Amino acid sequence: MLPAMQGIIPATLSTCGGDGMANVTYISQVFYVDDEHVALSCQFMNKTWLNLQINPWAKVIITCPSTFSMWKLSLSFLEAKTEGPIFDQMEKQLAEIASLHQMEGIFKIRSSLICKVDEIMCLYESLSA
Repeated sequence: MLPAMQGIIPATLSTCGGDGMANVTYISQVFYVDDEHVALSCQFMNKTWLNLQINPWAKVIITCPSTFSMWKLSLSFLEAKTEGPIFDQMEKQLAEIASLHQMEGIFKIRSSLICKVDEIMCLYESLSA
């Protein structure tokens, strides 16, 4: 699953507001923290950020760029970080992603949203590698 977290194919993140209205957006990074946690790059996610403060559960779909295998991660939002090693690593990786797409200076990380991974479901597994 780690290649799916490199940001080559944007992930799809869904949250739900207090009014029950779903919000779905693309995000640049689902960053591997450890076997139980990931961090999401918070860049342009105003509605998503508001939703996570009210309702801390989210779903994210990641896709492997070489096999197109897909996984759905059920997440629980824990905290936002605006500094520290995870934030710094994500900022560096986001700059690399922007460079690949010739969008230097456009992608700017505001915070790293640390989430616990509650469940992982394989949505599609390619038979070729």
